[in-house]
Parts: sequence; C-alpha cells; structure tokens
Amino acid sequence: MKKYVCSLLFVFITALPLMAGGGWPQQKGRGYFKLSEWWIRADQHYTDLGLLDPNVTNGLFTTSLYGEYGFTDRLTGIVYIPFFSRSLFNNSVSGTTGELLTPGEAINSIGDFDISLKYGLVQKGSFAVSATLQFGLPLGESGGGSEGILQTGDGEFNQLLQLDAGLGFRLGTINAYSNAFVGINNRTKGFSDEFRYGFEFGVNLFNNKLTPIMRVYGVQSFNNGTLPSEATGTTIFANNTEHFTIAPELNYNINEKWGVSAGLSKAVSGRLIYANTAYNVGVFLKL
Repeated sequence: MKKYVCSLLFVFITALPLMAGGGWPQQKGRGYFKLSEWWIRADQHYTDLGLLDPNVTNGLFTTSLYGEYGFTDRLTGIVYIPFFSRSLFNNSVSGTTGELLTPGEAINSIGDFDISLKYGLVQKGSFAVSATLQFGLPLGESGGGSEGILQTGDGEFNQLLQLDAGLGFRLGTINAYSNAFVGINNRTKGFSDEFRYGFEFGVNLFNNKLTPIMRVYGVQSFNNGTLPSEATGTTIFANNTEHFTIAPELNYNINEKWGVSAGLSKAVSGRLIYANTAYNVGVFLKL
C-alpha cells in the first residue's frame, strides 16, 4: 500500500500559494489572474504516526488558472480552475531480483474546482479583515487507473469558511505586509472536518519590482469523520491528513500589469502526506 500513499497537497499546496488578496478584497472592477504549473514527485511520506517512510515514486502535475475580480469594493469573486492534472506512480520493482512487480500507471483529467466569495469586513487604513466562503466542487477523477487508485479529486463536496487579517506597513523605506488566516473546512461523504491556519509576510524591493514572500500554513484534522483513514490510504486525497508547510515564493513585476512567480512548498511535519518538495511557476496579470 505504501506506493499509493495519500496526500492533501493538491488542495492546499496548490491553492493557498496562489491567493493574492489576503485580508484585502479587490477594488471594484480590478482583478488578479494567474496561470500556474505545480508539480511534485514523491518517494517518501509521513505515516499516520508522523514518521517518514519510503514509497514507490508518485507524481502529480497540475496546470491551473486562478482569478480574483472585484464586484464591489468589498465583494470579490474568486475561482481556482485546475484544468489539466496528471497523476501517476512509477513501476514497482523488486530490490533483490529486479523483477517488475507492478507496472506504473498515469491518468490525465481536470481537478476539483474551487469557487469563492470574499467580503471585506474591516478596511481601516492599511489594516483589513475579510471573510471568505469557498465551495470545493468534486469535478476531478476520483478513481482512475486499473485499480481505481489514481485521482485528481477526492469526490466530496466541501465548504470552507475562512477569516483573513492583513496589515501593510513600512520597514524603513521598504513597503511590507503581513497576513494571517484561520478557517474551518467542512468535508462530506464521511471525511473528517479540518482546521486550517496560516501566516505570510512579504516585502516590496527595487521600486516594487521584486516581492519575496514567506508563507507557513497547516491543516489539523478534527478526526470526526465516519470514514477511516485506511479507507482512503490508496487515494490522492486522504482522510485525517495533517501537515505544517513552509512555502517561500518570489514574484517579479515585469510592468504594472504583468509579472512572473516561482515558489516551492514542503511539509516539514505531517501525517498521511508526501514529505517531498513541491514546486510552482506562474505568470500573472493585474487589472
């Protein structure tokens, strides 16, 4: 079963680093749009006891579009569309005889979409608080491959309620910001609900051309589902997954509208999750 180790990385190591607004909703008629490529190849994972264990190399590659648009100065619509995902695992080969035990497989599909509404609760100077309601649409493949173990979605409809608080400030002559969030994710079909949290800090350098960002975020399971963890041990999206992840990112503004980004993310601790580093690159447009 180790070669099919589960991961929730697709949901939050892909979605969270793409979020541009934090506590600040978009102004009316303005927006942020990003085309990204995210990938991970993992040959080890955290067990249900939080220990590292090797596995046959698994891979997940996702091409996605993320967008924010301001309907009003307080209300912003957000979409996350993984329009192409490739999930795979390598051949399983005997370490003593070299015999092929299980041939590798791969599937191509769309992933689970997210549709959200963000509302600005507080906007005072450089301080902002917002609330976001997100709906996770189970549009991805939940049982691909010859054994039904390759997935680009978990097959369940979830709802996330999140609060963000952001603050802009100056460090000497440098513009900087910080943002923190907490959220509750309600999962269906027997999956446990989750507590999600995170913090990020960024600075604008070289006349706002370069913005390095450091993010940390995590997931804690309430362990209140009726579906046991081992029942999802052969899927991409596990039940009772937990992790604490570090995710630095660099954003470069080519001009006032266009820019590029590159980042990585790694779960430094966790349960039922890949232990390898994920990477992402993207190009963004600001209206």
